[in-house]
Amino acid sequence: MSTFSWYHSSRHEGGMGLENFISISTDILSPSQSIADNETLLSAGETFQLGFFSPSNSKNRYLGIWYYNISPQTTVWVANRNHPLNDSSGVMKIGGDGNLILVGHTGTVIWSTDLQNMSSKTTVAQLLDSGNLVLRDDSNENAESYVWQSFDNPSDTMLAGMLGWDLRIGLNRYLTSSKSADDPSPGEFSHGVDPRGLPQTVLRKGSAKQFRSGPWDGVQFSGIRMTANPLFIPKVVADPEEFCYEYDLYNESTLTISMLSSSGALQRLVWSSSSLGWPVIYTLPNDQYWDVLIWSGGCVRTNPLNCPRVEGFIALEGMKLPDFLEFWMNTSMTLKDCRKECLKNCSCTAYANSNATGGGNGCLLCFGDLIDIRKLTEYDSNQKLYIRVTA
Repeated sequence: MSTFSWYHSSRHEGGMGLENFISISTDILSPSQSIADNETLLSAGETFQLGFFSPSNSKNRYLGIWYYNISPQTTVWVANRNHPLNDSSGVMKIGGDGNLILVGHTGTVIWSTDLQNMSSKTTVAQLLDSGNLVLRDDSNENAESYVWQSFDNPSDTMLAGMLGWDLRIGLNRYLTSSKSADDPSPGEFSHGVDPRGLPQTVLRKGSAKQFRSGPWDGVQFSGIRMTANPLFIPKVVADPEEFCYEYDLYNESTLTISMLSSSGALQRLVWSSSSLGWPVIYTLPNDQYWDVLIWSGGCVRTNPLNCPRVEGFIALEGMKLPDFLEFWMNTSMTLKDCRKECLKNCSCTAYANSNATGGGNGCLLCFGDLIDIRKLTEYDSNQKLYIRVTA
């Protein structure tokens, strides 16, 4: 039988002040339990908490996850973004079909994991120290086999291991901005991994592309001016099963998140225990010509290519690589052979190393227009872009 303890929690900055909660002293919710408005789940390592909250200047109630014992409250996930409760009657529990559900005072389902044809009704919900809320089959000996997880349904905040594509089932995990600080319903901006071409992240307003990170070059995204930091190592996983952006922390005690604001700014934040706040490490887009739809600051060729006559290449260092809609890649080819391969094809407009790790290796050929390339003022990669020109 679970035990309970009382504690006080501060809400959002400028919000409702202190509230009393009953914290269930477990990270697991079984079918015989429920979470009412004044109750919470607490992850095993006391890193994250799940319960009901109201934004700063709103009386609506939402089911969400936030960092435990950090004030002002920092919410990282919201379940019922589109369907707020207008009172404190909400209850989270496991339904008769094994789904995790949120019901209002009339018993109407406000939100659900909505899994169809579940093979097991013996499910339990668990809040992990990663901030992931998972639903799993309690009869399955593999405790890491989930039938549903909140990481597959992000809100406006990215935690480690949350962003990208599961290619096996066609699942796209991406951030969606909130409408405002007082309204967590989905706004007009989104940020995620683009599975077309080479791995890169894209910020969109509606369906229109606003900013892209540039392709991953083995070290970093080629279009992001970012100096090395002592907090985390960014990485991209690209294989037949997944296409994801992740990061590894140098120190597991570091608390860092990426948040997509309602105005379309993607900010990397880190918790400071000395200032008791979340200072911003960087903000994207960080370029005055960041909108890829605005070409007033761009350039075009003065002399068109005249293939198959003699042509050469100019080498540009510290460039954001183009938006590769058409490309060819060979990870073992030398840069010298890459040049020869590009010259064989009149449609090849540029080439580069496919991987900038170490001294650079592999071959990447670009075909067609060179869209959205630019010189970056801060760039510590040794990768060069070789653009085809008339001799």
